[in-house]
Amino acid sequence: MPRKPWDIVFTAEPAEVTALRRAMRTHLGVWGLDELVDEAQLCLSELVANVITHVGPGTPATLAVSLNGTHLRIEVHDPDTRALPVLGDAGLDSEGGRGMALVDALADRWGVLLRPDRKVTWCELATNLTTHDGHMTAPGVTRAEALLGFYATVQSPRRPEMSRLGSAAAEETAIAAITDFLHWFRAHGRDPDDMLDRAQMRFESRQ
Repeated sequence: MPRKPWDIVFTAEPAEVTALRRAMRTHLGVWGLDELVDEAQLCLSELVANVITHVGPGTPATLAVSLNGTHLRIEVHDPDTRALPVLGDAGLDSEGGRGMALVDALADRWGVLLRPDRKVTWCELATNLTTHDGHMTAPGVTRAEALLGFYATVQSPRRPEMSRLGSAAAEETAIAAITDFLHWFRAHGRDPDDMLDRAQMRFESRQ
């Protein structure tokens, strides 16, 4: 699944946060990363709040979201290279310092990059992806890839192993395997359509 980086230019105002959180939810849903929505939205909210509080309301800023390997990377860019976020020791009665402490607790890592014209405050959340454009780790997927790797080798002994096949080649191998299984069902007196229906029902029950 292609997961292309995206960004949104916004004005650092409390009213903007809801729209940014909605955009985050939508994109992570498209990327198949629904399990990260809550953490990503919280980190996003705190990074934006940090700009509003320490740089000032109305500051032009940019939200940029991408994958760094198998980590979800969230960046907030703003033009002030002097107001650096600091991980403070925020107690229960402290009104400040909690934002970056929350980011620190949720994210695998975070930091600040200084550019000539801007500051980039970023954090990264771990995903269950096996590759940046791959799938979530799941027993069914693992078994399927092992089977397809074997199937690709049987089809063409000189073909690269499954982990090195491109997505198009892997897709064609999967279709060929499904087609052969349908032939196997028919050869053993089963209705291929019935078998597909049963497989679809089992697939949907395990979503």
